Amino acid sequence: MTLQVETIPCLDDNYAYIAHDFGTGETAVVDVPEAASILAALDARGWRATQVFLTHHHADHVQGLDELLAAHDARVTGAAADAHRLPPLDHTVSEGDTVTIGSETGTVIEVPGHTLGHIAFYFAQSGVAFTADSLMALGCGRVFEGTMAQMWNSLQKLAALPPDTLICSGHEYTAANARFALTIDPGNPALISRSETIEAARAQGQPTVPSVLSDELATNPFLRAADPDVQAHLGMNGADPAEVFAEIRSRKDRF
Repeated sequence: MTLQVETIPCLDDNYAYIAHDFGTGETAVVDVPEAASILAALDARGWRATQVFLTHHHADHVQGLDELLAAHDARVTGAAADAHRLPPLDHTVSEGDTVTIGSETGTVIEVPGHTLGHIAFYFAQSGVAFTADSLMALGCGRVFEGTMAQMWNSLQKLAALPPDTLICSGHEYTAANARFALTIDPGNPALISRSETIEAARAQGQPTVPSVLSDELATNPFLRAADPDVQAHLGMNGADPAEVFAEIRSRKDRF
């Protein structure tokens, strides 16, 4: 990994991320739920934020930006499709565009569903994807603006990344997601084991994100809509995985 990635707890259950390139000293902040915790983390490491990447427009991902920019002169990048409702952007991006942090290049992936303009940032060399509220640890974001089909397609894009990709998602929802996942995939030994590990970590106040994509593929019910055991448990044997995903997401909304 060429980037050092730091997970920064914010607000009640949000996460921001700081990605630092030692070769150039460039530092990017991914989402800004609040400024204080991010500024403290930067100061503790002696880093200056040179860039900010925004994944989507929700207040709990952008509301600390003005305060951060008052202390650090950083270039702000966000989705072209959402420029009208994001904070003022210096640079807009769309599917397949690239961004850089120092010597490393990342790719923009459009992942509509949670919001129509949600994007993720994938840095192949470091093997890290900043997915915010699209793919989450044992979950996915609620489908507020897009369609279930859009969200399923977005998750399939992320599921196709290399299995060892580090998934940097936006919230500490994993324990609740695990409890729900067990109602969908109760016989999955990998899920049972992961749920126990998560409960132990949370009991000690430890974060459960980032996660590794291979673990998500093995245990996250929102990625397992094509799995025969999941389909059988739902009484949807042989159904279109997109329809199974929609059923799982609907059940989570009522959970």
